[in-house]
Amino acid sequence: MRHWREDRQLRRLTITAEQWHQALGDWAVYQRYSPQQQRHIQELALRLLLRKHLVAIQGAELDDRLRLRIAGMAVVPVLELGLDWYDRWQTLILYDGPFVAEHSWEDEFGIVHQEVSERSGEAWERGPVVLSLEDVWHSGQGDGYNVVIHELAHTLDMRDASANGAPPLHAGMDAAAWQRDMRAAWNDLAHRADNDEPLPVDEYALEDPAEFFAVLSETFFEQPEPLREAWPKVYRHLVEFYRQEPLE
Repeated sequence: MRHWREDRQLRRLTITAEQWHQALGDWAVYQRYSPQQQRHIQELALRLLLRKHLVAIQGAELDDRLRLRIAGMAVVPVLELGLDWYDRWQTLILYDGPFVAEHSWEDEFGIVHQEVSERSGEAWERGPVVLSLEDVWHSGQGDGYNVVIHELAHTLDMRDASANGAPPLHAGMDAAAWQRDMRAAWNDLAHRADNDEPLPVDEYALEDPAEFFAVLSETFFEQPEPLREAWPKVYRHLVEFYRQEPLE
């Protein structure tokens, strides 16, 4: 019944080719897909907009171009997985500029610490997903950075308990090999960073395993060449997980 209603709503929407071009035409990742795949991205993006709530707060403004751009970027990771992989969250909140996150934790001595930091995005297990509008516009500019893909990769990771860098793998994927190869890449990245060597992904990936997977994911779609060159086994795991081959 939900899909029937959704199909009826889709038939009422009129999005022109020019509107799609304005929203995604400058995004190299989108241009890499075939015309048929681009149409698939467009359909999934509209379905996502029908299913989710995009909310702008603190001065942020949402127009049709921005809605289509965010939705188009959001559906690329699940293009071959399906939108049901996003069924754990319902709301995407947009801030005007970076937002301030407050977190607390208790150390081994029972002392509670408070942390206040500016962030470009954040995701919780049951939502919402929070994005900085400024960082959304900085995404997809050819430097490997994409806050939309990054934060939604966290939601995929969290489908299997907490965010730990190990999303639920498909049947036939080797979980032990995933862990082994991700750990080896993590250690290699740390070694490169310690020795001021060129890095295949952003150094923020070393924050924790969850950030490692999220950074790998945005790099996988935005700049797959250096990722495959540095860690071919990790690249192959991501090909199997996302069921896409960006370098084809």
